[in-house]
Amino acid sequence: MTRQDRTPELQAFLDAALAAFDAHATSDEARAALGRIRAGLDTPAPLREVTPGRQPTCRWLEPALDHAAEAPGLRPMLDAFRALEPGLEWSCDKPDNPTASENFSESHAEVMIVGPGGMEPRQDVWLGLSLLAPGVRYPDHSHRPEEVYLVLSEGDFRQGEDPWFTPGPGGSFYNRPSILHAMRSGKDPLFAFWALWNEPAAA
Repeated sequence: MTRQDRTPELQAFLDAALAAFDAHATSDEARAALGRIRAGLDTPAPLREVTPGRQPTCRWLEPALDHAAEAPGLRPMLDAFRALEPGLEWSCDKPDNPTASENFSESHAEVMIVGPGGMEPRQDVWLGLSLLAPGVRYPDHSHRPEEVYLVLSEGDFRQGEDPWFTPGPGGSFYNRPSILHAMRSGKDPLFAFWALWNEPAAA
C-alpha cells in the first residue's frame, strides 16, 4: 500500500499532525520516538470501516478547538482535524480504577485515529486524542509503547509520583515505556493529542 491508499483527509491530518508534533517536541527522546512514528506511517495499513459518532463530552470539542487555535503553529493540524473529525468514531471508557474521578465515565471522550480500533488499524503506531470536560481526573495508567503528548489546552499532567505539571497549549512531553501517568482538567476542558510507538517485537 502507498500513501495514496489513505483518504485525502486522513493523509492531510497525519502530515499536519507530524509537523506539529515535531515542531513542539522538547526532548531528544521525543524527537527519536517521533522519527520512529513517522517512519512507521510511511507504510499505510488497510483502512477499517468505522461508524462515525460523538460522545456527550464532545460538546466541549468546538470550544477546545477554538481555544487551541490561538496557540502558535497549531492551526494547520487543527484545520486538518476539523476536516477529518466527522468521519471519526469517538469512545469513552468505564474503568474500574479508584484514581479516576467519579464523573470520569460520562465526562471524557477519546478517539483512536491510527492504531488498534482506529480508522487505520495497526499495532506499531497509535495516534489519537483525549478530551476531558472541566473537573475530570483521568485515572493512573501505563502502557508498553513510548508516547509523546501534544497538549492543546490548559490542564495538569503527572508522571509516576512526580508533582503535577501544566504544559499549556502547544506544550509537549515524553512518556517513557510503562511509566505510570495521569491527567486532569481544571475549570476548562482538557484537549490533547498523543502519538505512541509500539516496537513490533512487543506488539
